[in-house]
Amino acid sequence: MVATLSTIPLPRRSLDPGGRTRHWYENELGWRTVPGAPVRLVVGHRFDVLDVPLEAGRAALRHLGQGSPVAVQGDRMRLLVATGSAEELPGLLRWLEWEALDLDLVALGPGTLMDAPPPTAGPTGARPLPGVGPAGARPLTRGGRGSQGAAAWLRPPEPGCEVEASLPTLSAVGGRGGAPDLVRLVDTAATQCHRIRLRRGHTRPPAFSE
Repeated sequence: MVATLSTIPLPRRSLDPGGRTRHWYENELGWRTVPGAPVRLVVGHRFDVLDVPLEAGRAALRHLGQGSPVAVQGDRMRLLVATGSAEELPGLLRWLEWEALDLDLVALGPGTLMDAPPPTAGPTGARPLPGVGPAGARPLTRGGRGSQGAAAWLRPPEPGCEVEASLPTLSAVGGRGGAPDLVRLVDTAATQCHRIRLRRGHTRPPAFSE
């Protein structure tokens, strides 16, 4: 039989390279994603995000619980916090007397997206990050805010666990629940951001006047 145009099968579409990642987030975790590549997570639905320099994030890790998810990308660390935290951040910084300073600290809330790190191999499947500890992610490239390097989990979320109970929240202040305290987290991150800012200012070459 001679093949004709009508009998030659059409080429199959390649499988969505992010299909496994998308399935893991939507079906295993119940987190929303948006269409397209790379896979991105909808922020403000199950969590907000505190985006800080990697160094500031390291200092703030001690205020998180074991189940609090943390991601890294480039030279940024993304701390998942309770929904509503992005809206509360300006007032919190004002109360902590950090409002007047230009801190490299950003809160992502409803209407924003976060690059989805690939699913981890297991409950402790994240890879080591120098200076953070054994439950880390791969070494990072230096770069702008989220501009270089693939996202990776430093502390991955656990399927079957409600993430909300592990997220830092303002309501944890003075409470006896197990949720981490958002105030301590933000104050530590802001303090470290300020130190980074001062250090960078001291290392700038002097300006010579003519």
